[in-house]
Amino acid sequence: MTSRTPGIHGVVPPVVTPLTPDGQVDTHSLEKLVAFLIDGGVNALFALGSSGEVAYLTDQQQATVLDVITGAAAGQVPVLAGVIETTTNKVIERAHAAAAQGVDALVATAPFYTRTHPTEIDRHFRLIAAAVDLPLFAYDIPVCVNNKLDRSLIMSLARDGVLAGVKDSSGDDVSFRRLAIDLRELPGFALLTGHEVVVDAMLLGGADGCVPGLGNVDPHGYRRLQDAADRGDWAAAKAEQDRLAELFDIVLAADPADSSGTAAGLGAFKTALRARGVIAHNTVSPPMRPLDEQEAKAITGILDRAGLM
Repeated sequence: MTSRTPGIHGVVPPVVTPLTPDGQVDTHSLEKLVAFLIDGGVNALFALGSSGEVAYLTDQQQATVLDVITGAAAGQVPVLAGVIETTTNKVIERAHAAAAQGVDALVATAPFYTRTHPTEIDRHFRLIAAAVDLPLFAYDIPVCVNNKLDRSLIMSLARDGVLAGVKDSSGDDVSFRRLAIDLRELPGFALLTGHEVVVDAMLLGGADGCVPGLGNVDPHGYRRLQDAADRGDWAAAKAEQDRLAELFDIVLAADPADSSGTAAGLGAFKTALRARGVIAHNTVSPPMRPLDEQEAKAITGILDRAGLM
């Protein structure tokens, strides 16, 4: 079998965006977070993804985030920038801005809010790729954009050189496995999973790497998992994944009576990073609320049991 050689692979955390109590980008904390992730052995950084609160940030805040992350990374690892907007022209405009800030690749979803035909999704990615001379990754996240990227569409775009890879957050494990099989013919295409708690299984099934929001909290753990998989030590990979699955319980700390799943996840990641001394505040963008101290105490207990305190 041909060995896989994608340009982006391994551990690629979707970097959270630390905020000050008044809602501005906390640039000092973001610099510390980038240094923490690089020290943890990550292979690349995904800025302005879902965990980065891309849907909540203003244009200026997004520009600040990219400036800080590209500056702090300083070429040590590639930086992928989410260019996530409702329609094609808006994505292209954001893609040009991101390219001017020195990112290494772009990540776009299918169009959303508007009703979109599969041929329009195909055209969407082709137009973005033609407009900006950077590798383009598709972000498959139907829970947010109401469209699952069809496997045949991804393969067509991959064969034509439109896409350099895909971040799969669809939760459709059968489709993911079938895509991994199909992509054996395209060893340079990056197949990345966004599924934090089954990364070992996805790597065994053919994934080239992972984009775990929990990787912000414990990049070293995901590095150990990836290294174990790379050397074929699946018992060690499973043991590390089991520990990370228990750590993922931090997302259950928020009171579901007034917190969305998004707020619970982002709030947990930021609260854990605050507890670990990486960022200064656990502020999240409105209308979400930050986790309170009782919830933070529960998260600290989980971190302690995971050996992170």
